Amino acid sequence: MDQDTMFSNYKDVVGMNELRIMLGKNGKRLGKHLAYNLLQTGQIKSKKIGREYAIQKTAIIKYLQQ
Repeated sequence: MDQDTMFSNYKDVVGMNELRIMLGKNGKRLGKHLAYNLLQTGQIKSKKIGREYAIQKTAIIKYLQQ
């Protein structure tokens, strides 16, 4: 199954909680520290709006394809 199909039930722009679910394994979420690190280092492109992150689904797919 490709990532486009795998993430089809998510909106085009997601927040931190959705990111953690999308990158988690076996029904568990990715850790908060690792998720924030991926965004802060630019490994996954995002925009910070106030206190929240806006992450394009395509940026997550691009990260997974690297």
